[in-house]
Amino acid sequence: MALSCKADVIYIHSDGYQDQLGGPEGKKYMTKKYRELLLSMSHLPMPEQRDRLLAEHTAWRGHGSQTDDVCVMAVRV
Repeated sequence: MALSCKADVIYIHSDGYQDQLGGPEGKKYMTKKYRELLLSMSHLPMPEQRDRLLAEHTAWRGHGSQTDDVCVMAVRV
């Protein structure tokens, strides 16, 4: 008999992603939006998660500069 369970992902991160200024009004990305992003992609392979995080950060930042260090580490358990 094979057991099937959903793997969890543990994310460790700095506050730089959430604090990035951008978007249509030049505001912070914010923690709630960041959590929703992580939840929406947690089922994806890790390389695809990395690509989505980078793409979302770049799109949010737009032509502005990066305002803080950004560090995101993830482990699937």
